[in-house]
Amino acid sequence: MSTLDRVDLELLSALSQDPRATVVALSDKLGMSRNTVQARMGRLERAGVFLSYERAISSAALGFPIEAFVSVIVRQADLPRISQELQHIPEIVQVHGLSGQVDLLVRVACRDTQHLFDTDARILAVEGVERTETSLVMGEVIGYRVAPLMELAQQES
Repeated sequence: MSTLDRVDLELLSALSQDPRATVVALSDKLGMSRNTVQARMGRLERAGVFLSYERAISSAALGFPIEAFVSVIVRQADLPRISQELQHIPEIVQVHGLSGQVDLLVRVACRDTQHLFDTDARILAVEGVERTETSLVMGEVIGYRVAPLMELAQQES
């Protein structure tokens, strides 16, 4: 979706404030018909505006309190296959492809430091992974957020 109009931004803002809001609640809050809200939601979904409907669950609550970011350097020609193989390591909760000296930034969740050591060894064992560097997460300073971006987009529209 190339541009979001004022109504789209108002709808997204309402959803960011209350992600569980029903179509009826959103239509009441925004003063729009239920059909309009539903149609807008469908269009936004088809356009790929919504990243996930998956509920974020604490890895610590599941028994994996140690989180780390593993910077991974790979042979470039093997990157697609390596990405596929990393999906089979359950401790990996997220992977980002990067530009620059590091190819992949891998977020892992583990039970303890030995588990982290073993997980890093499994990442290193993937054919084509040349090197890793692991940084222990000490705490989340700013969580994932889009509300400030929506405010900026609304100001600019």
